[in-house]
Amino acid sequence: MRTYYLFQSGKTPELRGFTDSSNGEKLPAEDGPWTLVQQIGPDEERSLGISRAIVSVGILENGFYLWGEGDQPASSSHPVIESDRVEGTHVYDQRGNRIGTIKRLLIEKVSGHVLYVDVTFGGFLGLGVHHHTVPWEKLSYDKERAGYRTDITEAQVRDAPAFYGDDEVWPDRKRQNELRDYWNDPHRIPF
Repeated sequence: MRTYYLFQSGKTPELRGFTDSSNGEKLPAEDGPWTLVQQIGPDEERSLGISRAIVSVGILENGFYLWGEGDQPASSSHPVIESDRVEGTHVYDQRGNRIGTIKRLLIEKVSGHVLYVDVTFGGFLGLGVHHHTVPWEKLSYDKERAGYRTDITEAQVRDAPAFYGDDEVWPDRKRQNELRDYWNDPHRIPF
């Protein structure tokens, strides 16, 4: 997980820029000068209404992500990533060890926000594969590994309840509650 820095545009005050550089050097100069507004640590709550994953992808592809009102050139950032580009991506722990692969995204229907990812590990040629569910916010994109990094350990992933059972049927209320309790996240899934 990385620390991000939120800047405000001097040219267009409604425009914000996220970057992983504390001096804002990667932000587009034509929208500056840029003023640092907030440092956002890996475990900090954000109330900005934007997914850390989307910000991560923008920073990965451009060195920054622009958000808010403003005259943004079409090529300045890529705020959207296709789900099939995320599915199949490896997940690494803090030491850089591969602990699983993203099988699917679990998206809340009304808001469209990604809530969880189904992470698979183990098995050979599709046999003996295990599925476990991890909160999306626990992942951040690692450009060097071309995969997602997390501070969750492999043991935590292995112990996490699976959203789907072996039958891949939508979970019953008991399984939903186990998932919420395990990640200490009572409000994530609006059932």
